[in-house]
Amino acid sequence: MLSISVIHVGDCKEDCLIQSEREYCKRLKAFCDYNLIAIKDERLPENEDNAALIEKALKTEAVRIRQKIPKRCYKIALCVEGRGLSSEGFADLLNKTQQEHCDVVFIIGSSHGIDGRLKTECDYLLSLSEMTFPHQMIRPILAEQIYRAFTIITGRKYHK
Repeated sequence: MLSISVIHVGDCKEDCLIQSEREYCKRLKAFCDYNLIAIKDERLPENEDNAALIEKALKTEAVRIRQKIPKRCYKIALCVEGRGLSSEGFADLLNKTQQEHCDVVFIIGSSHGIDGRLKTECDYLLSLSEMTFPHQMIRPILAEQIYRAFTIITGRKYHK
């Protein structure tokens, strides 16, 4: 069975988002081994926009992320400069990936993003939307899109 891991920086504190993510994690058990891996975020002073401090924090988070990435896997970083896909296009990507690799790892950075070097080490850069979402919403949105992709791949009724 395909293993999908979501490595994410920081934790979600909103109950409604946690419940939504849990629901899709439960649904995904029919299609894959779905794992959430939390990485501690680097704390910055409130309203900090010092580029050097942010870059240092991203590098530290990248070290923690790399420690959790399996040796043989297809790495997908979620980032603003990534490629946007339709749900069908995402299903195609996931289908091809599961045929060629034993594990898929999605990387969700902090609210400041993902270290640039880590992005270059990834196999694919994905943007979920051109719109900006609250950082904590990304995990349940990604889980739903992965579930939707599997229903498209398997021809189950869900995607319209």
